[in-house]
Amino acid sequence: MPNPYAEAGVDTAAGDLAVELMKSAVSATHNPSVLGGVGGFAGLYDVSFLKDFSRPLLATSTDGVGTKVAIAQAIDKHDTIGQDLVGMVVDDIVVVGARPLFMTDYIACGRVVPNRIADIVAGIARGCSATGTALVGGETAEHPGLLGPDDYDVAGAATGVVEASAQLGAHLVQDGDVVVAIESSGLHSNGYSLVRHILAQRGVSYTEQLPEFGAGVSVGEALLEPTRLYTSPLLALLESHPGAVHSLSHVTGGGIAANLARVLPVGSWVEVDRSTWQPLPVFRVLADMAGTPIEDTEGTWNLGIGMFAVVSAGAASDVIASLGAAGMPSWSVGTIAMSARELDGFEQGAKGVDGGAVRLVGSYAG
Repeated sequence: MPNPYAEAGVDTAAGDLAVELMKSAVSATHNPSVLGGVGGFAGLYDVSFLKDFSRPLLATSTDGVGTKVAIAQAIDKHDTIGQDLVGMVVDDIVVVGARPLFMTDYIACGRVVPNRIADIVAGIARGCSATGTALVGGETAEHPGLLGPDDYDVAGAATGVVEASAQLGAHLVQDGDVVVAIESSGLHSNGYSLVRHILAQRGVSYTEQLPEFGAGVSVGEALLEPTRLYTSPLLALLESHPGAVHSLSHVTGGGIAANLARVLPVGSWVEVDRSTWQPLPVFRVLADMAGTPIEDTEGTWNLGIGMFAVVSAGAASDVIASLGAAGMPSWSVGTIAMSARELDGFEQGAKGVDGGAVRLVGSYAG
């Protein structure tokens, strides 16, 4: 019997196969708090443990991966995009000191290709496992006629919890605190519209190989370097150094100064010393292609800093050592001041937050 839905371009059988292919990866993220397994209309998560909190605060975040997916589609490599999604969503939750509990995902595509969808979700599941987050549900929606057959987009949302007394933020930041930068793995998932524009202007293909990216590595593969996941090392740091970390900033859209300013109190300021780090090669290559000083990209790309931790002065060296031991290279970039001064050239707050003032000074190392 003809299937009118299939004739319209929606293949429910392919969707069912995609679920079967991803089921084991998703189930591997589950813990005893997850009820019902895979495939329910809603994910269930037992939060009975919250009764032991004095004042539990739920934290939530939602995001996507942006136009980085266009590169994955161009070179038909889909196994890293999922980790990018987890990084964009879950690492926003740890910024307030919260431990992630669970996450859901949404994939919109022009055509369900089961192995492709399974690759994407397997990447999400790996990221969830690495951050201690249960992947409790998701949706794959086929949109023929709206998206091309090989087009897709991904988004997700996560929920976490923090004891109110342990919440991090600008309210804890003090005069003399040290700003610690934590290294990124590359572009993460921000600024890819600029990346794609630069490559198009220069006529560079994603399949080309450039010596700066390493032998045998194509431009597309280099640009798909997955987002570094900070949640587990940062939660371990908060536990091992109670009170040392006052605020955290995830360096995503908006760049370096704006994201740091969001987690500083009004009246504070800091000068971030560029000479303390050398931007990763991918940033210099792209800036050179664009014919622009790398400093001009500071409001778009992270330039090698994925997170900031604002910590008490006495704990800074221990924090840097602990993060380094956890595989997170870190260094001091500046000191918070509360004194009055002229703030011309500083960025003050961002994204509706009336925060502190930040500017980058000096020249980059190397």
